[in-house]
Amino acid sequence: MTSILGLSGFYHDSAAVLIIDGEIVAAAQEERFSRVKHDPSFPRQAVEYCLAEAGLTNAQIDYVGFYEKPLLKFDRLLQTYVSYAPSGFRSFARAMPNWLKQKLHLPSIIRKELGGNYRKQIVFTRHHQSHAASAFFPSPFEEAAILTVDGVGEWSTATFGVGRGNQIELTHELRFPHSLGMLYSAFTYYCGFEVNSGEYKLMGLAPYGEPVYADLIRNKLITLKPDGSFRLNLDYFRYCQGLTMTSPKFDRLFGHARRQPESDLKQHYRDMAASVQLVTEEILLNMVQHLYKITGLNNLCMAGGVALNCVANGRILREGPFDNVWIQPAAGDAGGALGVAIFIWHQLMNQARNPDSADSMRGSLLGPSFSTNIAAEKLKATGANYEELGEVELLKRVAELLADGKIVGWMQGRMEFGPRALGSRSILADPRRAEMQSRLNQTIKLRESFRPFAPAVLQEYASEFFNIEAGQTSSYMQFVADVQSRLIKTGNEEGTIVNLFQLPAITHVDQSARLQTVDGAYNPRFAKLLSTFHQLTGCPVLINTSFNVRGEPIVCSPEDAYLCFTKTDMDVLVVEDLLFIKDEQTRLK
Repeated sequence: MTSILGLSGFYHDSAAVLIIDGEIVAAAQEERFSRVKHDPSFPRQAVEYCLAEAGLTNAQIDYVGFYEKPLLKFDRLLQTYVSYAPSGFRSFARAMPNWLKQKLHLPSIIRKELGGNYRKQIVFTRHHQSHAASAFFPSPFEEAAILTVDGVGEWSTATFGVGRGNQIELTHELRFPHSLGMLYSAFTYYCGFEVNSGEYKLMGLAPYGEPVYADLIRNKLITLKPDGSFRLNLDYFRYCQGLTMTSPKFDRLFGHARRQPESDLKQHYRDMAASVQLVTEEILLNMVQHLYKITGLNNLCMAGGVALNCVANGRILREGPFDNVWIQPAAGDAGGALGVAIFIWHQLMNQARNPDSADSMRGSLLGPSFSTNIAAEKLKATGANYEELGEVELLKRVAELLADGKIVGWMQGRMEFGPRALGSRSILADPRRAEMQSRLNQTIKLRESFRPFAPAVLQEYASEFFNIEAGQTSSYMQFVADVQSRLIKTGNEEGTIVNLFQLPAITHVDQSARLQTVDGAYNPRFAKLLSTFHQLTGCPVLINTSFNVRGEPIVCSPEDAYLCFTKTDMDVLVVEDLLFIKDEQTRLK
């Protein structure tokens, strides 16, 4: 038996992954345990969970891998600071203490964090090599083209190559400071959202605007080439040398200063979001067109933070040249922990690879689970009131509550690995109710009112409700698709033409949705709930949003779930076989 521990950390979204004989046994982000959003610290609790899941100790680990090369990254930082001296001194002075104290000493820190019991080899892969490995090796393909795109690793900001069998080879790269991820993050910053966490807000905001600044971006900020490569005009950016993403020249070009966080979202910022989203999609389409021309392969695998842009992914699937597209569900830095571990197994140890016909991610349900008995024991101490029900009765009750307009916190089985709730740590609601979108945002999620919600749909009905091909899957919420036009009726209300959606709570303003298809293979109880709701209402779709409130990680434990339930206007909580009704919680009255 060979056990490999993969680690990512010390920037954002620290994670640990354990692979035994090539099988992904456990994976989790540190934030789910520490309750610190995007926790960058060493993933101590995630490591403890992974080892406990396998019944191993630190001393029994055969290999440890880290998802990037810190010395190469340090080289990039030093060269960048020297190139922009003296203007980058403040940024340099802020970064250096952390590097000199911690990041340059990772081998000794890793050994110390593992209790001093691990004395074997520590493998460091390149950042985009880890992304590429996480994209291809778990995929269902024997061979595929690989594209990785993010902010920056060590020097690379995008790479592409080919995976065949148990080997990957990256043949081309785009290098810092020219970065599609940095371009998108600069607009995220300019529109008043937080870099490295607010990019999905920018994507959700884009449909509320018009891409009126797209030509200005193309003509002033970026020089595009037919192969998808580009150069940024760095006069408009400050991420190389400063503590901000954009420069005063950027503000002058677009005629407005940066939006202050939490202030009103004027139309200008909506149009800025629409513009950079369109340009991002165009660049990615150019990249995949060129990659297809170079490789001639029919399958594409993607990873890196930009691969979480599901609107662009939808266009790649519909308009790109590849027949099949598979995207790592933990495409960001957390997935790098998986990439380095599986790279060691296949590429460095030359172990055979037998692709699964779906994929080898187990539905990305790789985190902790809690039995009904354990959940009951943990929650008794809170004074919680609950019923314990058999599965058939539980599903019937929950479906009826959903159909009655109740909002349900749903915690079942193993926690998801990656940024998206997939039916194990989810908040569920009826998508047919127009008020659900604003109610969920304002009283449950406590977040911006423009944010859309994803639909979870039974796989066999997906093409009836969404504009996708029959049999096409989106099991990890990787793709945005349009709602079927037949579901959109045009009516006349007091002389004004309005759109009346049959699924208004999951239909975005551009008539699209980021869908999750559910077939029950890895999360059978969630599929059964959808089926029960369908039998009751005729609708095989539910709203599925992550079980958390703004600023907090997705819940991990029963205690996390109950706390979130009690401090929001959530009506119902389900933890395994336990049913909690808000009105019956005497301690809250």
